[in-house]
Amino acid sequence: MLSILGYIINIKKIAELFPNCLTERLDENGKPEVAIDFDMLRQELSKDIVEGPEERYQFTWPDKRNAIRLANAPTTDTLRPCREESVDFDNTQNLYIEGDNLEVLKLLRENYLGKVKMIYIDPPYNTGNDFVYNDDFAQTAGDYVHNSGQEDEEGNRLVANTESNGRFHTDWLNMIYPRLKVAKDLLSEDGVIFISIDDNELENLRRVCDEIFGAVNFVANFVWKSRQNKDNRNINGVSIDHEYILVYGRSNNCRLFKGEERSGKGYSNPDNDPLGPWTSANMAGIATESQRPNLHYDLIDPNTGINYGRPKMGWRYDKNTMAKLIAEGRILWPDNPDGRPRRKLYLNELDDNLPGFTSIIGANVYTRNGSNEIDRLFGTRLFSFPKPTALIEPLISQVTEKDSIVLDFFSGSATTAHAVMKLNAEDGGHRRFIMVQLPEETAERSEARKYDFKNICEIGKMRIKCASEEVVSSMKMYMKGWLAGTELVMKKHQKKEEQLSLLDQQKNEEIKVNQSQQILEKLNHRIESLDLGFRVLKLDSSNMQDVYYSPEQFNENLLFEDNIKHDRTDEDLLFQAMIELGIELSAKIEQREIAGKTVWSVADNYLMACFDKDVNETAITEIARQHPYYFVLRDSSLVTDNVADNFEQIWEEYSKETVRRIL
Repeated sequence: MLSILGYIINIKKIAELFPNCLTERLDENGKPEVAIDFDMLRQELSKDIVEGPEERYQFTWPDKRNAIRLANAPTTDTLRPCREESVDFDNTQNLYIEGDNLEVLKLLRENYLGKVKMIYIDPPYNTGNDFVYNDDFAQTAGDYVHNSGQEDEEGNRLVANTESNGRFHTDWLNMIYPRLKVAKDLLSEDGVIFISIDDNELENLRRVCDEIFGAVNFVANFVWKSRQNKDNRNINGVSIDHEYILVYGRSNNCRLFKGEERSGKGYSNPDNDPLGPWTSANMAGIATESQRPNLHYDLIDPNTGINYGRPKMGWRYDKNTMAKLIAEGRILWPDNPDGRPRRKLYLNELDDNLPGFTSIIGANVYTRNGSNEIDRLFGTRLFSFPKPTALIEPLISQVTEKDSIVLDFFSGSATTAHAVMKLNAEDGGHRRFIMVQLPEETAERSEARKYDFKNICEIGKMRIKCASEEVVSSMKMYMKGWLAGTELVMKKHQKKEEQLSLLDQQKNEEIKVNQSQQILEKLNHRIESLDLGFRVLKLDSSNMQDVYYSPEQFNENLLFEDNIKHDRTDEDLLFQAMIELGIELSAKIEQREIAGKTVWSVADNYLMACFDKDVNETAITEIARQHPYYFVLRDSSLVTDNVADNFEQIWEEYSKETVRRIL
């Protein structure tokens, strides 16, 4: 018995860590039972491919094992800061990252493991077009195209990713699977991921998410009526007017959505009931007499003797509970014997939890609203079918706190960043966004190229800049409208105040002025505290040189060769150190001069770094006196061998707890 219990506990623990390793098989009696797929588990624990012939229930497709391997494989890339394309680089907490989102996610995993409260993505829908995400599988999509005769002699693709080419779903699944697998690690325990999708891959996406996040962590499949006008192009006569947003949580042990605010609509107190506002509620049951005989009885008004009989499905309460409700005066008796008694439902009796957030979302919000936002911000249609902020903003409001991190790794036109800034302006929040986008080139003859936007990232960054100006402008207009409304109210009450003494009028005026000033100061502070900037980082190859030489290539001159690539800056090296040490990439960065050397301080001396040449003992000693948690130095920085020999001794004397790293 104990061994069986231990087996069940072990399965549960493995399932929590690796939900995709949970499967079903037939036991010795031929009945299905829950089991661990050890082939898959070995695959999870290794970047190498593991073969396994055992027959089992599973969801698979060509190249799936390679997609898993790709998710588990480490990356050698890094992120390089780009100050000239950033806005308020030194102070902002927001990030805009350019590059392949799979490699970027792997790098973010080092710094944001379990820190992201919400992920929203709008990945490319599988409409039969080519993907720009061509990952390095054992047989890449390009190899498949070439080997299957879908290229001409010059390597040009002859067909699109249509269903007839044999990889219609495979290409898309191999693209989305490793990205979701890495993204899961970024979510906090109470984190939520939202994925926009249409009918083409909804079923497959649901199965992928069941495997990665666990079927038990499925939250909802939201339905959004995305089209207002009917589409008459479909030959079958059906207008597809909706899309979906698939939702999964990181775990299922907490309430993820705040719910709708309770309005109290429909509740009143016409009889001055001491228990407060109420509404009438149905008391008819839902069970047949054979199922619940105790709920089937005649209900009689004890004051009038009128017998109201019984509903077909009985009453909702048994005789004892009904008698208590009658004694407390909570039953509403109709004058007509053919009527049906109802009960008083009091507003203060409702559950403390807010009503659930409906799975039918975005009422009166359509795709064209997103397009109109682009038109308004840019004056022209630069981006096709962006999601509207009115669709995304309520989702952010539902699942985040005011200081949460929101990630979108298919950023597109940066709708998510726009929605975050709008919500922060409305509720005074300090949510941070991380946008990730592949710098996919815009079409040669597109409207975007006409206005010199060479890739999607340029559109996204400009959209954030324009949106931030719009957010501030909207808040100032709100303040102006509020002041006008306040003046109107004051005029309405002016006649009443004329009847007061002069002293009372002065007191009232002082109170109103003080209140107005407080509210204005609060609104001004909200504008000033808004983070409308973003720090641009770009994915690139490692900062380090390839320093592997064969014995015949080696000579003593190589001993003095720098191990850092020549085109890399000190700030590039700093961000590499931040990634490797797990420091958030939005952390505050300061540049100081110590003993004539440039020293970088990150997060108030949590990390200090110096990449200058000819660093002497004086500089090292002064830095050590600052007691940083981490100190990073370039391999070639120390001025002499003598300083190098004394390096550890200096740190042991002044700050031996500091962790030292050499690049």
